[in-house]
Amino acid sequence: MRVPYEVTLGTRYLLSTQRRGFLSFISVVSMLGLALGVAVLIVVLSVMNGFERELRTRILSVTSHATLMGLDGTLPDWRAAQRLAQANPAVVAAVPYIEVQAMLVNGARSAATLLRGVLPAQERRAVSLAQHISGGSIDALAPGSYNIVLGDALAAALGVQIGGSVVLIAPLGSVTPAGFAPTMRRFHVSGLFHSGMYEYDSALALAPLRDTARIYRLGDAVTGVRLALRDPLAAPRVVRELALQIGGGFYVSDWTRTHASFFRSIQVTKTMMFMILVLVVAVAAFNIVATLVMVVKEKRPAIAILRTLGALPRNVLAIFTVQGALVGLAGTLTGALLGWFVAGHIAAVVAAIERATGEQFLDARVYFMSELPAYVEWHDVVKVCAVAFALCALATLYPAWRAALTQPAEALRHD
Repeated sequence: MRVPYEVTLGTRYLLSTQRRGFLSFISVVSMLGLALGVAVLIVVLSVMNGFERELRTRILSVTSHATLMGLDGTLPDWRAAQRLAQANPAVVAAVPYIEVQAMLVNGARSAATLLRGVLPAQERRAVSLAQHISGGSIDALAPGSYNIVLGDALAAALGVQIGGSVVLIAPLGSVTPAGFAPTMRRFHVSGLFHSGMYEYDSALALAPLRDTARIYRLGDAVTGVRLALRDPLAAPRVVRELALQIGGGFYVSDWTRTHASFFRSIQVTKTMMFMILVLVVAVAAFNIVATLVMVVKEKRPAIAILRTLGALPRNVLAIFTVQGALVGLAGTLTGALLGWFVAGHIAAVVAAIERATGEQFLDARVYFMSELPAYVEWHDVVKVCAVAFALCALATLYPAWRAALTQPAEALRHD
């Protein structure tokens, strides 16, 4: 296939090093600057994607995909709701639960906690938290055992280990001549769990469902029914349809709603970082303008000769557009490969920097994780490359237009 001469000349001008070593150096610098900007943008977006992906995984390991709760905070007829929910093909499991506020005390230490009453045999089918229990098993939460499983950060705050005991204080009690006396019960610590989410590891405790109901005087009622779905992303739609099918009268929620602030903040941050770093890519892309302006100035005699041989202004415009586009294409592709490589090894890079500086970049108490995750999504790479190349193509228009306006007689006047 015959290659247009504009492409041939544009490529030759770019690769030629005779008498223009400085210009070739500037072209390389422009390409490397563009590559670095593209790589940084890809790495940042990949880290944001990895953070969102890891956060979603860890949230779903400790919480249900959706819940059906009573409008007044309790659900007396939960067995009927559970039976109808399990008949839905979109539901993998439906289990009852109780969630209440409590205070745990060990000696002089105390901590507020969210106490979750569960049925061990059913709970392991709804969430994967049972897989994160160490030193024990969720099966130890048998009715009447008054065993409790604590998050490892909560246990550290209380200064208790497996085999120890804590006193649970419930905000229910009785009035005595000495005043109000809260309900208290001693629980044996039968296990610890580590979910990787500091929010849960520091404030969640698991206890037998029946024991929790007895302490909080709920009788046979529960807080609600937790649902595990085949498609977690469809939770908002499925739980609402299911509530209407059962007959209504439920307060419905799902994991995208209870943790909406997390994912909304990630999306806002990702968008802002993209817009800010695109400016860095734009600065690198417009360095091509300076390079091409100098090339046009040097090639004025050659342009004049081309015009006298019959080349039209649009042909000259195409020659220098091809040259700038090749620089942009090389920089964009190099940056994409560099960004993909760095994103794939970001954990090792961050670990090496932390060892060298002695600083910890991620505090689990703030970011819910101690390792920096990264996940490259190809649509982000395509978007970054398309924006970078478009900026490069835009940057070539002015110098290419200046070259197209070159008048042969004026250019050759002193030659």
